[in-house]
Amino acid sequence: MATIRERHPGVWEIRSFVGRDQKGRPVQLSRTVRGTKKDAQRLAAEMTVRAPTATVARVSVSEMLDLWADNAKASWAPSTAENQLSRIRLVKSDRISSILLTRLTAVDVDQWHARLERKGLGEAGIRNRHLVLRAAMTLAVRWGWVPTNVVAAARLGRRKSQPRGTLSDDEVRAVLTSASSLVAAGRIEPQASIALRLAAMTGARRSELAALRWEELHAGRLVIDSSIAILRSGDGSRRPTLRDDPTKTANRRVVSLDAVSIDLLDSLKAEFGAGAPWILSSRSEPVNPQRVTAWWRRARDKAGVDVRWRLHDLRHWSATTSIVGGHDIRTVANRLGHANPSMTLRTYAHAVEAADAPIAHTLSHVLDNPRPLESLINATPSDEIIDGRDGYEDPPT
Repeated sequence: MATIRERHPGVWEIRSFVGRDQKGRPVQLSRTVRGTKKDAQRLAAEMTVRAPTATVARVSVSEMLDLWADNAKASWAPSTAENQLSRIRLVKSDRISSILLTRLTAVDVDQWHARLERKGLGEAGIRNRHLVLRAAMTLAVRWGWVPTNVVAAARLGRRKSQPRGTLSDDEVRAVLTSASSLVAAGRIEPQASIALRLAAMTGARRSELAALRWEELHAGRLVIDSSIAILRSGDGSRRPTLRDDPTKTANRRVVSLDAVSIDLLDSLKAEFGAGAPWILSSRSEPVNPQRVTAWWRRARDKAGVDVRWRLHDLRHWSATTSIVGGHDIRTVANRLGHANPSMTLRTYAHAVEAADAPIAHTLSHVLDNPRPLESLINATPSDEIIDGRDGYEDPPT
């Protein structure tokens, strides 16, 4: 049963009896609401129907974060687990973690954001911590421990940010050429140049590149169905363990390769592939994905390409170039290993916008000229446009 008391005009306090503690003392849940009496009555009804037990009433935000991690970590990849647990520790370093779960309000969350901003934390850092806490509170709502997710209701600042952009074609070619020269000079492993070419050609993640096996190469097609996870010891006292895991989305995909890549792979296999199962390693164990990143940095720096570009940007270049080249989103998504093409649309919206320009050109021809559409499709660019106009006279008006 919940009781309602008006503390100030338009400010209501609702108290709900939720049970007794271990000493038999009554435990109450208290919430404050601003609005009309009907608003207060509505919240009181929710608190009565979904009132937590006395045990739940004593759960703190910190404990809820641990419960969420225990519930979710079985589905996390090792790298994801490492990131999420690190973010949980950062949330726990603030006093918001000591607040009881049932007493947490959107005001508390807004004030937490403000504290993080005053400490100089950037937007991305605040967002990462916010998302972890929001996920934990979502679980609390699903379990019926709290009626609403106040973290989701809190205001999370969002500044307009410019798209990161994409490596230029010249920059990609320069890095691949640089990698080949480093290999030829014996300054980098022989697998480095083909690793970077495959990253650009297939859009594979570095962990997926490290997991490629010779047995997965068939008739110019490469099967990508696993990734190398890096398992580190807690104290850093020993070398990390490399484990062959499923891909990020646990999907199997087959990508086609070009003739140049196939020839390079054939040459690499003839020289180093005997008895070694891994494409990018001549030993019995796979290459560490961090080593693939090191190859990228060496080649990028030698080519004089801006240091802001990461190995992962070869994946972005591959996707952007494919979309701008007119390939459909679903095919590109399958090649990248995205679980849903909608993610490809969100990530590469800039490329979709660029690919939209030829559509406007085609529609303009249909609307403004009597020439059949089939002839436009089959015509070469030089046949269609001369100095920005069609290569034939407009019909008389």
